[in-house]
Amino acid sequence: MVHIDKHTQFVFGLDKHKDTFEYWVTEHLRISGVYWGLSALFVTQTSDVMDKPGIVDLVLSCQNADGGFGGCTGHDSHLLYTLSAVQILMLCNALDRIDRERVIQFVTPLQKADGSFAGDQWGEVDTRFSYCALSCMSLLGALDRIDVAAAAKFVVRCQNWDGGFGVVPDAESHCGQIFCCVGALCIAGALDSIDVDRLAWWMCERQTPSGGLNGRP
Repeated sequence: MVHIDKHTQFVFGLDKHKDTFEYWVTEHLRISGVYWGLSALFVTQTSDVMDKPGIVDLVLSCQNADGGFGGCTGHDSHLLYTLSAVQILMLCNALDRIDRERVIQFVTPLQKADGSFAGDQWGEVDTRFSYCALSCMSLLGALDRIDVAAAAKFVVRCQNWDGGFGVVPDAESHCGQIFCCVGALCIAGALDSIDVDRLAWWMCERQTPSGGLNGRP
């Protein structure tokens, strides 16, 4: 049995502990945290009690001059938080509050020659960022502004001999990366490029005796 009221109270309480160490050391995750919390409330059908105008104002305060969004007000732009910001605005029916073109112009230069995406101006490449870029551009109706085929080919190269996916080619397989890679390929219309049997076996082997799933062997 799921206690919806307790879940709702927990989510609402997350922003009421501003005197704690944990609250401030997670500041860089603020926008993603808002997205996770808001999504939980949508799933439990309790999102109507959220202060959506306040949430939208917070998101808008995180947009920088380069068009991207930081994890909190005053933080540098990154693909992770740009996607979270766009997702929040979609959930709040407020995507018209931002300049769509500015966001697109932040995302497009982050694609590399091999189809991969850097997360920000500093150049770190990760399949999470491929998913973020494809998802963000899809929500903005701008997939035609990036090289989707090249992006898909890079993600496919990240599938390992064991069936899982890593952050880059030949990196360790992990469930978090698999979520991002499968999601990216779905958006790119390239799910048929996956070795499904190998991936399915790897995923099945993640289940533990307790019934839960782990992220890696």
